[in-house]
Amino acid sequence: MSRRLTLVLLLLLAPTLAAQQVDPTPGSLVEQVRALRSGEYIWVPQVAPKGPTLLLVNVTTQRATLYRNGVPIGATTVSTGRPGYDTPTGVFTILEKRTKHFSAKYDNAPMPYMQRLTWYGIALHAGHLPGRPASHGCIRLPLGFAERLYGATKIGMTVIITDAEASPRLMPTSPIGGVLPAQNVGFDWQPNRSPAGPVSIIVSAADRRAIVLRNGIQIGSGPVEVVGAIQGTWAYASRSDSDSKPQWFRVELSSGRHADQVVPREEWQRFRAPEEFRRAIAGVVRAGTTIIVTADSLDRGVSETALTILESGSPSE
Repeated sequence: MSRRLTLVLLLLLAPTLAAQQVDPTPGSLVEQVRALRSGEYIWVPQVAPKGPTLLLVNVTTQRATLYRNGVPIGATTVSTGRPGYDTPTGVFTILEKRTKHFSAKYDNAPMPYMQRLTWYGIALHAGHLPGRPASHGCIRLPLGFAERLYGATKIGMTVIITDAEASPRLMPTSPIGGVLPAQNVGFDWQPNRSPAGPVSIIVSAADRRAIVLRNGIQIGSGPVEVVGAIQGTWAYASRSDSDSKPQWFRVELSSGRHADQVVPREEWQRFRAPEEFRRAIAGVVRAGTTIIVTADSLDRGVSETALTILESGSPSE
C-alpha cells in the first residue's frame, strides 16, 4: 500500500463530522463506509485540498463517495428512490445548483442544497434518511454532507449512479490507445458545442462506440472497440499533478474503492479507435476527465439494460 493511500485511510478513520459520531474503529476505507449507520457520513477534504471531483452513488449499498484529485474525501449514507420511483443508474452531470429549492412536482417539498441531475426530477439534496430507499427518485443526503458537497462541486461535474453488487475485474484506465482499420474512420466531432468544462467519455462495448461529453453536452462520438471480454460497468478518473500530465486511477462501482497507483501504459491498447478520433479525444482530456466503460448498450431501443447517459428536456421540478 502506498504512503499516500495509508495517510488517506488513517485520516478517514479519525473522528468525523456526522449526524451521529462515527467511532474511529480500525479497518479499511471500504469497511468504514460500510459500517456507517443511516444519517452518518465521513468528510475529510484536507487529504486532497484541490483538484477535479467525481461523485459515485451506489443504490444497492445506499452509499455515495466523493473523490477529489483521485482521493476519496467524503462518503455518506443515502436514501434513493423507493420501488416504483427507482433512481436511474447511469452517467449524469450536475445541471443546476440551488441552496434553497422546493419541488414543483411533489407538493412544494423542500430540497435543501439541491443539485439537479435531470430536468425531469432527479437531484441530489438534503432529506430524511430512514435507512432504506424512500424517495421519489432523488438521492437524499444528510444535511451536513449535502451542504459540504454543495460547496465542493461545480456545474458539469460527473455523477455516476450504479447498482453494481459484485466487484468488477480491473480494466484499462487511460484514453483511447489502439487504432482501428481505415474503414471505421467515420465519427462526429464538434467541440464548439461546449468550448469548456469537465469532460466525460463513455465507451460502450455493446455498441462499439464512444461518446464524449463536455460540461454535460455531447461534443463528439465515434467507433471504439475494446479488446477482450467485458462485464458490467467501470469508471475511471484522472488526477492532476503540477509536475506531469494527468494520471489515472480506477474506481470499482460496487464498493467505491480506488487503486492508488499509476495504470500501466500498455493497458491503453485495449481501446481501439480511428487515429483521428484518438487525436481529437487527446486534445480535450484534462485532469478531471472521467472515463466510463460499459458492457451495456447506450441505446434503450436495443437493450433493456441500456446505460442512461444524461437526460434532456425542460425543468419539471
